[in-house]
Amino acid sequence: MTDDLAYAGVAGQAAAVRSGEVSARELTELLLARIERYDGTLNSFTAVMAEEALAEAGRRDAASPEERGPLHGVPVAIKEENDVRGRVTTFGTAANTRPAPADSEVVRRLRAAGAVVIGKTNMPEFGLFPFTESSAHGSTRNPWSPDHSPGGSSGGSAAAVAAGLVPAAIGGDGGGSIRIPAACCGLFGLKPTRGRVSTAPQPHLWWGLGVLGPLTRSVPDSALVHDAIRGSLPGDMFRAGEPAGSFTAAANAEPPRLRIGWSTRPAARGVRPAPEVVEAVSATAGLLAELGHHVEEIDPRYPDPTPAFVPQFFAGLRTEAFAMDDYARLERRTRETVRLGAWVRPGVTRWAIRRGEKTAARANRVFDRVDVLLTPTIAGLPPAGGRLAGTGAVRASLRSMPMIAYCALWNVTGNPAASVPAGFTDGGLPLAVQLVGRRDDETTLLSLAAELERARPWAARRPLPAA
Repeated sequence: MTDDLAYAGVAGQAAAVRSGEVSARELTELLLARIERYDGTLNSFTAVMAEEALAEAGRRDAASPEERGPLHGVPVAIKEENDVRGRVTTFGTAANTRPAPADSEVVRRLRAAGAVVIGKTNMPEFGLFPFTESSAHGSTRNPWSPDHSPGGSSGGSAAAVAAGLVPAAIGGDGGGSIRIPAACCGLFGLKPTRGRVSTAPQPHLWWGLGVLGPLTRSVPDSALVHDAIRGSLPGDMFRAGEPAGSFTAAANAEPPRLRIGWSTRPAARGVRPAPEVVEAVSATAGLLAELGHHVEEIDPRYPDPTPAFVPQFFAGLRTEAFAMDDYARLERRTRETVRLGAWVRPGVTRWAIRRGEKTAARANRVFDRVDVLLTPTIAGLPPAGGRLAGTGAVRASLRSMPMIAYCALWNVTGNPAASVPAGFTDGGLPLAVQLVGRRDDETTLLSLAAELERARPWAARRPLPAA
């Protein structure tokens, strides 16, 4: 067993177990050894479930062929905001101490598909800011450059996948928190349509803003995991419409000729994209034109998402913060943010959700002209670490703006959006672009992103030396 297997991705590792090339236990042992070797530096995991994972892998090996699902024997990691039975759901804090009595629905579905849960991944406290730094669990480093941030809030999940510690890890996205770390770590990250993946046992994730989904090295891997976890439950506050079909089939199909509009204008005021980011979008637009699509620069005429986003942001935080066992153990910056959001009462939250639908109606007018919108994912390059050090709520929010300027609007609207790798800077830092589609049209994004991956492959490049 070599590093080639560690970097083989979800589909590659599933195929290796299915063929008998490796057992689920042997694969789990390989990845546990990589976690032990590398994660002391990266700090992507908050909890490594070695004993439980090996036992679960043993059960997978003993399963009959009829009991084997599409992710059979594949180790995965879970972001700290999701319940894993017997483990504390920390939300990145030191304020919660109770082990979860049962798996969340997304974890249950992963296990039902045959996956092996290997551990839980780091996040900033409650995912408030797009930098994976906390007083409870420390800072996560970017595998491509340890002096840089992996982004956030799903930075632990992104770092673990980029480093070949797991082939897939669950993240959450309430303002870019799947797409931002995917961009910083050279991964593919799809924020699905609102309501596509159940948030149970919670009825929502930051009200209308948040969704769950995986971070992976490749587009087909993302589609495979999404097909395993997607679907709503009666208790979910939001429910997506039916997609066009299998995500896996879409990722393996050639897209039709599409109308693609591109823009580097951010939806947030006062943010200017870096030259390398503008060049990445321009180069991707050129490549899409070469692939036969109709591509043109457009003005998306973004509406201001702030009135809908900010109240739901505050309401989501207050819901989670007040559910903790020991509120006093929250970071000072978090308690300050809770106080700043005290004006967001239930009526304000309901108003913000309604305002979000009006914002969505305006934002989605762009799809009268195009099938897919191409933008930057983040305005700059992956930032240096320590962005939250010494900051209060206001200063941390200002430092976050270049990270969320292209992402947060699409959380307000509920549209699917994906961060797609777009090469590297001369200094070896990942570049990325964002593809945005109509609601319930993840399949078009997956087909188009997979076409880009075939034309400009990225998954074979590795950040760590051979073990």
